[in-house]
Amino acid sequence: MLVEKNVPLQALNTFHIVAKAHTLVRIKEPADIGAVLADPELGPAPKFVLGGGSNIVLTGDVKPVVLKMEIKGMRLVSETARDWILEAGAGESWHDFVTWTLDNGYPGLENMAMIPGTVGAAPVQNIGAYGVELQDRFDALDAIDLHTGQTFTLNAAQCAFGYRDSVFKHCGLQSMGLKDRAVIVRVRFAVPKIWKTVLGYADIDKKMAEHQCRQPTARQLFDWVCAIRRAKLPDPEVIGNAGSFFKNPTVTQEQCADIIARDPKVVHYRMDDGSVKLAAGWLIDACGWKGKTVGQAGVYEKQALVLVNRGAGSDGNGATGGEVMTLAKAIQTSVYERFGILLEPEPVVV
Repeated sequence: MLVEKNVPLQALNTFHIVAKAHTLVRIKEPADIGAVLADPELGPAPKFVLGGGSNIVLTGDVKPVVLKMEIKGMRLVSETARDWILEAGAGESWHDFVTWTLDNGYPGLENMAMIPGTVGAAPVQNIGAYGVELQDRFDALDAIDLHTGQTFTLNAAQCAFGYRDSVFKHCGLQSMGLKDRAVIVRVRFAVPKIWKTVLGYADIDKKMAEHQCRQPTARQLFDWVCAIRRAKLPDPEVIGNAGSFFKNPTVTQEQCADIIARDPKVVHYRMDDGSVKLAAGWLIDACGWKGKTVGQAGVYEKQALVLVNRGAGSDGNGATGGEVMTLAKAIQTSVYERFGILLEPEPVVV
């Protein structure tokens, strides 16, 4: 267990917001969590779990004990007649894990390539892209109760997955919420042995036409998704950002018809349950926010769904968490006033 004091967090959050952790513990193995809980000073203190820092907005220094998840390892655990069961440590890079699965002959996660963050954070957010969500490939996870130190396992139903949602994003014993109460240490995935492409998105359709390929392989689809994301989203190493900042809102067919009557070009997708998902980026762009700036926080010129840090940041002159949230709230107000829809932010505000 490595304990550090007054640790700069600028390099540990993809927005590159300047802040410090009063205390940071690097978790290399599950036993380190037990050591933290047994420590007379660290044990009783509030905890904050930090993975890749890709889905947070820091609005100041972090007073709770930061548990920096660095548990590694990727392996084939077992197999069934239908699936391969793969496991990865919570500290593994999500994209590195997706790459590993393809390199080892286990396709099925390629639509979610290049999503930033760690494997341990993926179930919390129920990450997804281009028609595939984590819950579609999920088997189980191991976590540790931060109150008792006990390890427990959850299946998909127990994780209560929803759109960018899970039991790990909710508090309270009555709702069985595990926010701030548990930390994920390992995640297992069920990847089907009979692989099928998941298509149906405009960006993928364009790639199929461009390459004159109607039945891409898993590797081709992986390469296309990587190329699409590189073209549309800024590299956090170059421009600080937290990826998609708002969830795509879901409305009824009647609400969608009303919006289409006023804005026929609105980007929308019909869901299996009869609801309609709207593209939050289109709504934001329609309100004129693309390229706009508040302080050093701005809306990315190529994708209105992404908020960015326009300052260099290394000298402390980059965007603050307060500027990012001021911009986010202004965007919410604009979209609500025009479309009657309140956009919900994806990142955790700390």
